[in-house]
Amino acid sequence: MTTTDRSQQFLVGIAVRAHGLHGDVVVEVRTDSPGERFAPGSSLIASRPGSPPGTLTVTSARPHSGRLLVRFAEVPDRTAAEQLRGTRLLIDADQVKPADDPDEFHVHQLEGMRVELTDGTPVGTVREVTFGPGGDLLVVARPERADALVPFVKAIVPTVDVQAGRIVIDPPEGLLDLGSST
Repeated sequence: MTTTDRSQQFLVGIAVRAHGLHGDVVVEVRTDSPGERFAPGSSLIASRPGSPPGTLTVTSARPHSGRLLVRFAEVPDRTAAEQLRGTRLLIDADQVKPADDPDEFHVHQLEGMRVELTDGTPVGTVREVTFGPGGDLLVVARPERADALVPFVKAIVPTVDVQAGRIVIDPPEGLLDLGSST
């Protein structure tokens, strides 16, 4: 794979660290379809800043402490696995099927969408979606203010209109006051 246009690629995982002596890699999953994306025989684009992208072929994957332990054909031992630390694991856009459920979205669809309050007041735009142990967060870039972290739950994010490119939020009092510029 020689493509380097990251706008046409989607993040499915991040190599966190080596595990054991035989080349297993701990991967933080960033996809709702880990069974499909990390199935034996799957090819992933390996991207690291300052290095040309490469291809990794999954030979096995198994759950491990909320993450995956993945073995790649190109990673024969712990030393090679350690070199993958921080590597972004990507797939090409043409491998992503559209969601069947209207309440289901792909992260790439949300990034760049405008965010507004229920009364239509603009808040900012989605810079990224982060995944944490407490749930997903929308990172909302706001003009002249620090980014806002908005929990991506139905009670706070009642409307996601992919067609219109907008997300409506109903934040609890004070949520958007955090991170105000001084």
